[in-house]
Amino acid sequence: MGIVEDVADELALESLKIINATGDDAFVQRIADTIGGSSQTMEEAYLTAVRVRRAEQRARELLKSLKDDMARRPEPPAGG
Repeated sequence: MGIVEDVADELALESLKIINATGDDAFVQRIADTIGGSSQTMEEAYLTAVRVRRAEQRARELLKSLKDDMARRPEPPAGG
């Protein structure tokens, strides 16, 4: 990734930690507005990184749930 994407991803990760701790989803837009005042390119990269990281979180939660469900299933009989 380039510097814009790297910085945007770092900011997205930090932002999501705060959002997950506080539940304040408006935080993303406040950061985006601050960034956008200086660089629209960085603002767009940040918002994209936030969306990607949120999608990743949802996917990982689903994968964990599916793995947990599979672990709770009884083993099929051997040699059946």
